[in-house]
Amino acid sequence: MKKNVLIILSPIVLLALLVLFRPSHFTSATSSDTLTTPYTPSNEVAIADITAEPDQPEQLELVEYAMRLVGSPYVWAGETPEGFDCSGFITHVYDKYNIDLPHSSGLQAEEGNYLPREEARAGDLVIFTGTNPEVREPGHVGIVISGPSDTIEFVHSSSNGGVKVSQVEGSRYDLRFLQVRRIL
Repeated sequence: MKKNVLIILSPIVLLALLVLFRPSHFTSATSSDTLTTPYTPSNEVAIADITAEPDQPEQLELVEYAMRLVGSPYVWAGETPEGFDCSGFITHVYDKYNIDLPHSSGLQAEEGNYLPREEARAGDLVIFTGTNPEVREPGHVGIVISGPSDTIEFVHSSSNGGVKVSQVEGSRYDLRFLQVRRIL
């Protein structure tokens, strides 16, 4: 009798332990834990010298909208504020301004016009390799939030932290940098 009880209870106890102690990346996100504090000008992250020309105010609006999504989680193939991958984040932000971009960093790298790195300005796409900088093909993309300068700051959805702000120079993104594309 004791053996039968153990056979029946063992899987139930094991299942209960797995549910209680599962890793956080296996838990389903709820609306209360998917978004952190949205971007506001009082946050530590600031938009550096945005140089939207007077005839292109949508660049400023686009960057401000993208910054409000800082804190959204990373979700592979995601393209909503509940979770983005890098190209899904770009697709979502530009779609808000009626600009259709493909959900692929490789295809996004073919959109718009190529620019020299030093001409990057707020609203431009910044294209990087994937995690291996030796494979010189597009694998990651972000939106420039800085003006033309020596330092490119950009907002992107990273598998390491979700939507956040990073800097090209002095980081691993410097080695992975491929190009800048102007869409607007």
